[in-house]
This record gives sequence, structure tokens and C-alpha cells, in this order.
Amino acid sequence: MDSPPHTSSSGGDPAEPAAAAGRATDSGAGYLTAGAPEPRWVELEILAELEEELDGPQLAQEFARDYAALWDQRFGKLSAAVNVQDSPAALDAVISLRIASTMVGGLRLAVLAQALEDAIRRTDFIQGQVLLERVAQHGLHTVSELQANYILKND
Repeated sequence: MDSPPHTSSSGGDPAEPAAAAGRATDSGAGYLTAGAPEPRWVELEILAELEEELDGPQLAQEFARDYAALWDQRFGKLSAAVNVQDSPAALDAVISLRIASTMVGGLRLAVLAQALEDAIRRTDFIQGQVLLERVAQHGLHTVSELQANYILKND
């Protein structure tokens, strides 16, 4: 899948996917530009693109299943790192979450993960804790919608 051409405020990683798609955000809060519809938890068009890039649906479906199955483990690693203020481990976990979420079409979660990444880079773990709670909620919604609208429909 092609990466968005924008970079984050930290200078090297892709910017928020929703912003690249023409939506504005406020620190990952999911606020949209006036009149723009609220994005779905999972953008199925992105999964369709992934299927095309992988020459068929099988690998994309396996990736989506793995993403859903690994959610608890992925979030646990991120949460533990943020809670002990381990910046390198937190960055590793949040970047992994952001990229994987983008690949399965979880743009709302990816945007929030970008905001958390930015907070970690600033060593603002107070804001990181606030964002972590929202990541937990967004993650559950994303996995639930991914399972209902993609994984189960393709089993």
C-alpha cells in the first residue's frame, strides 16, 4: 500500500492518514472539517486496495485476521511502555500500531496513534495516558468493525 506523501511534525514518519485523505484532525481527536462525514472505523476501500496490491484477497484477509487476533497483545505492549514511560518501547509499539491500522483501513485509530506517537516523542506521558485510553476504545471499535464487515464476510 502506498504511504501518504506527508510527514509528521516529528519530520520523518507519515502524517495522519485521515489528513492525507482530506480530513482535518485535532490532536487525533477525530474532529473533522465542517460538513465532512465522520469516517467509519474501518475504510473497506483500503482493504480492497490491499487485496489488489497482493494479487488477491487471501493475504489481505489473513493480515486482517492477524491484526484482530493480535489486538490485545499489541495494545498491552503499548500500554505497558507508556505506563513506565519507556520512550523507545512506546515508540516501537505505537508506530507498529499506526502502520498496521492504516493497512487494514483503521484510519481513525491510525490518526489517534499518530497523536500518541507525537506525545511520546515530546515525552509528554501525561497526554500519552489520556490518548492511550482513547486508543483502547478506538481499537476495540476498529477490531469489532473489521471482524463484522470484513473478516466474517469473507470466511
